[in-house]
Amino acid sequence: MRNILSIILIVAGMFFLTVSLYQIYQHKAGTTKALEKAEQLVSQKKDQPNSRSQFSPKENDVIGVLHIPKIEGLLPIVEGTDEEMLEKGVGHYSDTVFPGDKEQILLSGHRDTVFRNFGELEVGDRFIVEMPYGKFEYEMKESEIVSADDRTVIGAKGEEVLTLSTCHPFSYIGSAPDRYIIYAYPVE
Repeated sequence: MRNILSIILIVAGMFFLTVSLYQIYQHKAGTTKALEKAEQLVSQKKDQPNSRSQFSPKENDVIGVLHIPKIEGLLPIVEGTDEEMLEKGVGHYSDTVFPGDKEQILLSGHRDTVFRNFGELEVGDRFIVEMPYGKFEYEMKESEIVSADDRTVIGAKGEEVLTLSTCHPFSYIGSAPDRYIIYAYPVE
């Protein structure tokens, strides 16, 4: 009986390990594909500059690239924040504006994938957002931790602010109870 239980536990462990490795592979492949699309999209602007007024992406479109120099992040930005979009990269919350629109831009990502090293970021760190219509640089001015259901961080700010959001605590296993929010402002 003990041998059978041991074998069952070993097989179950191997199954869960295989599923986890497959999910990591799928996420990495999806992010890589989306990043290739994003880099192609923003590189086209050099040949055919687009204006902001011509930019109107649909949900699930790859729309740009987020560079985070401090953690060597080069991430695709996808329109929308549903799970399908977040599997490809950083999601742009559709109810907020885009860089250059002089209001809040909200980008979200998973703490265990695209924003894995987010806890290393500090006030003064930079974020560069490349869109088909231009390149925008922001500097981190503050951060906060809020409850996962706190929606007060989303809304009109009266000025351009890049807001980045991920789950917190960073090492939490499962659905985290909080959100880590970064506020970054345009670099003049």
